[in-house]
Amino acid sequence: MNRPVLSIKRLNDLATLPAYQSAEAAGMDLHAAIEQAIVIEPGAIVFVPLGFAMALPPGFEGQVRPRSGLASRHGITLPNAPGTIDSDYRGEVKIPLVNLGDSTFTIEPGMRIAQMIIAPVVQAQLQEVDDLDDSERGEGGFGSTGQ
Repeated sequence: MNRPVLSIKRLNDLATLPAYQSAEAAGMDLHAAIEQAIVIEPGAIVFVPLGFAMALPPGFEGQVRPRSGLASRHGITLPNAPGTIDSDYRGEVKIPLVNLGDSTFTIEPGMRIAQMIIAPVVQAQLQEVDDLDDSERGEGGFGSTGQ
């Protein structure tokens, strides 16, 4: 299998480069590149810098997702999960975290805060039409196919 090449530029000495934690891991762990701890109050959103920029090859995106342990144990997740990093973005990667829990939570320097999956992207060709084909579902919205 051909694996895409992800070019990484370390922006400061606090950065821990993304890494897979096992041979079969789908996502790479992302670490906070901060000098001092960041406290996230319940309901608050903070942006956590990662200390690197990257270049994905055209046709790929970086999907940023919560870490399951932080989300399930502490309510720390991403407000836009999954987040997308486009292949043409070259700025520092930062992760927005939201505290959905009842207690403050502290992000420590170097802490694993999210994960990133590299995935292919297909851009659709748009075609404006006067009518759409019928389907079994029709105009049924949220919950229309069952629970």
